[in-house]
Amino acid sequence: MSLAQWFLLAVPVALVISWPAQKSNKTIPLVMWHGMGDNCCNPFSLGARKKIIQQDIPGIYVVSLMIGKNVVEDTENGFFMDVNEQVAMVCRQLAQDPNLKGGYNAIGFSQGAQFLRAVAQRCPSPPMKTLISVGGQQQGVYGLPKCAGEPSHFCDMIRKALNIEAYNENIQKHLVQAQYWHDPLNDGLYKKYSLFLADINQERVVNETYKKNLQMLDKFIMVKFLHDTVVDPVDTEWFGFLKSGQAKETETLQESVLYKEDRLGLAAMDKAGKLVFLATEGDHLQFTQEWFNANLLPYLR
Repeated sequence: MSLAQWFLLAVPVALVISWPAQKSNKTIPLVMWHGMGDNCCNPFSLGARKKIIQQDIPGIYVVSLMIGKNVVEDTENGFFMDVNEQVAMVCRQLAQDPNLKGGYNAIGFSQGAQFLRAVAQRCPSPPMKTLISVGGQQQGVYGLPKCAGEPSHFCDMIRKALNIEAYNENIQKHLVQAQYWHDPLNDGLYKKYSLFLADINQERVVNETYKKNLQMLDKFIMVKFLHDTVVDPVDTEWFGFLKSGQAKETETLQESVLYKEDRLGLAAMDKAGKLVFLATEGDHLQFTQEWFNANLLPYLR
């Protein structure tokens, strides 16, 4: 056999052998979105989390979303910027990032989790592969017990506004927490005037595109904090909520109309093994590094 003949035979074999190794070594990028009162780069929260993940998964590309021009704006926008505008801004940012073209995993903390779900439903390109909701209020909240790291008078002001006029147009547009305020005693007002949550949860009409896009996820992991004093009701972290018409009894996701009518595609995802429900001891967003490594890190590798 001539050298040329050997080369023609050997090259295809080499490509077949080397390609799987290259493909398996490629790390999926990660996008993170912080919660209320926090920001992208806080050295005691997401800033530290980003560094730890990069140490545990060498070579991973991590984007910790900044909503605004700096960390001050980022923090303020978590209280006062229209959530729909925030989601649109993030969709543009992700679409323009060449490192995310092949897809990415996402992890959202508290309200950042439901905002990332909206990204998955509204913006399928680049594709989100796995979504991890850490204490996310997927069915909204009906209470604001305390604001981590914020003065009590500030929390009291927000709480008063929500209790009285959560569905006032100006409050809806300019107070983030009003946009996922879910009042079971005023179901009609919620469905009619909620600018964000009622839309992404398909409470008015079923947007088939939203449903199709969400089902493109490989996994949707929801983390519930068993001793949460911030999120009310805590069942919302597993997509459960208060039964309509009263404010005492809760129902699970599987007992809800959203699931029974499969308005979001969650029932189909559940049957396909795409939904993962995790629980941990502790208050809101309080978990150990060991717990994170054992339960969440495997989904990011």
